[in-house]
Parts: sequence; C-alpha cells; structure tokens
Amino acid sequence: MVLEKLGDSLKSTLQKIARAVFVDDKLINELVKDLQRALLQADVNVQLVFDLTTNIKERIKKEETPGGLTKKEHLINIVYETLVDFLGKEQYKIDIKEKPFVIMLVGLFGSGKTTSAGKLAKYFTKRGNKVALLGLDIHRPAAMEQIEQIAKQANVSVFLDKKEKNPVTIYNNYKNELDKFDIIIVDTAGRDALSKDLVEEIESLNNEIKPNENFLVISADIGQAAQRQAEQFHKSCNITGVIVSKMDGTARGGGALTACSVAKAPIVFIGVGEKIDDLEHFNPKGFVGRILGMGDLEALLEKAKEAIKVEDAEDLGKRFLKGEFNLLDLYEQMAAMKSMGSLKKLVEMIPGFSSLHLPKEMLDVQEGKLDKWKVAMQSMTKEELEDPDIMSNERLERISKGSGVQISTIRELIKQYRQSKKMVKLFKGSKGDMGKVMKKFGGQLPAGFKM
Repeated sequence: MVLEKLGDSLKSTLQKIARAVFVDDKLINELVKDLQRALLQADVNVQLVFDLTTNIKERIKKEETPGGLTKKEHLINIVYETLVDFLGKEQYKIDIKEKPFVIMLVGLFGSGKTTSAGKLAKYFTKRGNKVALLGLDIHRPAAMEQIEQIAKQANVSVFLDKKEKNPVTIYNNYKNELDKFDIIIVDTAGRDALSKDLVEEIESLNNEIKPNENFLVISADIGQAAQRQAEQFHKSCNITGVIVSKMDGTARGGGALTACSVAKAPIVFIGVGEKIDDLEHFNPKGFVGRILGMGDLEALLEKAKEAIKVEDAEDLGKRFLKGEFNLLDLYEQMAAMKSMGSLKKLVEMIPGFSSLHLPKEMLDVQEGKLDKWKVAMQSMTKEELEDPDIMSNERLERISKGSGVQISTIRELIKQYRQSKKMVKLFKGSKGDMGKVMKKFGGQLPAGFKM
C-alpha cells in the first residue's frame, strides 16, 4: 500500500476513537499527538503538521455535532475532511476539448518523466483514445531507446529522431503526423537542477507546441523538497499540474504530496508501482479514504470498467451474492480481479476491508497460481467442479496425476473456494451490514462510514 505506515498509524488512531467511551479533552489531546506523530513519520513538514492538528483541535471545540452523528463520528469526520482539504479538496479534471490534446512533461533528471509518459499513454488508451508519444529528450544517453521500449509496453505509436539535436525541429518534423492522434504525450529533457539552459529549452518548446497541459513530474522520494521544485517550475514554466512518481517505494510520499499542495500545484496523477498500469488519477477524497481504511469505491469502479464487461460482472455478481457459484465461477472472478491489479490494492479500495484480517492467501494470488488452478480444474469431473466439498484424497491424487499440479496447490484452491463461500454467508447473515461483518472478522469500520 502507498504510505502503508501512515495508513496503519491513522487507522489505529481512528479505532482508538471508535472504542472510546467518552469524547473528552484527554481523548482529543491523544488524537492530536497520534496524528502529529504519524504525519511527521511520513515526512510532512513540522509547521504544516502543527497547523493541521491545530485546525482539527479548533474545529472539534467550536463545531456542534450535526444531527444524525455521534460526537465520535463527528470527530472522525473532522480528521477526514481536514486531510482532504489540505490535499486539494477536489480531483483535477482533464478537459479534452480539442484534438490533438497535448500534454508536455517536465522535470529534473531521474524524476521518472519517461516512465510516467508511458503510464499516461496507457491510461488514456484504456479510455478509448488514440495516443502517441513524442520523444524530445535529446541530452540523456539512451533516452530515445527507453521511450521506444515504453511505447511498446503501452502499445502506442512513438515519434523520435536519434540524430537531430534540436527538440523544436523534431516536433515540427512530425507535426502533421501528430495531428492524426487524440492525445500526444511529450517527453522532454531534464537536468540535475533547474538551470537557465533547461528553462530556455522548456520555454521554447512551450511557445512552439502550446501544450494543453504542462505536468511537472516529481519523484516522491524527495519528500519536502518537492515544494521548492514545484514553485520553481511553476514560476519558470507555468506548470498546470503535478505527477508524483514512485509513491510505492518511499515513506516520504506524505512530504511530497503535502509539499505540492502548499506550492498550489494540483496533484493530477500518482505513480503507485513499476508496471505500465500503475498510475492513478489522484483524488484527495479517495486517497484519504484509502489510508484511513474507509475505501475508495470510485477508483474501484473505474478499474472494474477497464477490465470487466458490465454484463459479465452483473451476472457473476448475482451468482456470488446468492452463494450459487462453483470452482469455475470462482476462477473467473479471481481472473477478472487480477486483470484490475493486485488483490491487495483492490481490497484497500473497498470500505472497511483494509481493516479486516483477511487470510494472506486471499490477497496474494499470483498469475502463476491461477494458471496452475486452471490446469488442475481441467482434470476435474463436472461433479467435482460443481461441488468441491466431495473431494477425497483419492480424487485429489487422481487430479494431481492427471494435471501435473501438486496436491497442496489443489488444496489451496479448495480452501479459497470455502473461504469465499464463508464470506458470502457472512454478508447474507448480516443483511449487508458491513459493521457486523467486520466484527466477525475482528476488524472495525470507522464510525459514521456505513455501506
């Protein structure tokens, strides 16, 4: 999980509030101290942490509890709203009114511009756009080779010139061909620092290309230094938004995110992994919801739309809710979820589920395991597929010999099936009450956030 330590700390704090008998000064002071500790560990600026927690404390004391909420629920809601407000309040909207729509990426050397260009290309391709990459990094060795490889991964066209040393000339040479695309992602050169040469090059490209969006790419591992970068680039290059890359690989991501916010540079995307699909359109509400254990249903639905046909999802969903699914249905469901990304990341998006102590094997199903399960199922009879509970040692041995899959792997499949059945029964028995489900699993949904 992105900012996993911060998320764990904040969820622990909210659970402390939920378990408290009274909301008094002692509880509020403990809350403030816990929040300060968690945010500082995530590399958020000291003064900023103080301002945030002071604001929370003042709101708790001044505001009356709204009707329909308990004081504890109101307290949790204040924490949520304060963090959301600070990270930008609303999701940055990319309004594609004209074509080709040009997005130019700028940033320092090593920030992840070229990788982010590929991820952006993949993001927009999945949404039905015809996308092309334009490589204008003429300084870095092997830059052109890298963008070629990334274009292959994203399955998009790429335009470059390994001999030409003027980026403006490269653009003009391909201008007519670029007009045939919906979206153009422009990868530019970086430097070790925002030098005069870099500013002049970006300004000349900006004047010639006239991009619709100027996105600054900043690596999350620079932490609080992101503020200075964002301010400098905005002043020199008139950036319209920020992509924070490498969010998955550092504990300093909190510093980078908050620094950008302070610099009045809206965060548009965050890089959450190494794969070409690991790019998220940043939504402050969903992001805060996820690290607090409240989920992000909007992001989950977005991923589902990309991976699963609506009619297939509805049919499979109905069967699962009725408890009328077999091994083949289970495999189909897990394969569909796998195409949406890692199961662990998906669970984070479901309200309350990140606080559940779900078995590791339910979150850690890799493609290799799914492939083995499929082979094993091909050696099963129709009766065994329909009712795995009839499996005996003799049946398992026969399936193992016929498929070449170890008995232990087949047992994992059966265990997965039974756990899924159990989960469905819990939902049915609790009539959809997520709070009751979570109690059965030993988890806890933050008060005031109900399904």
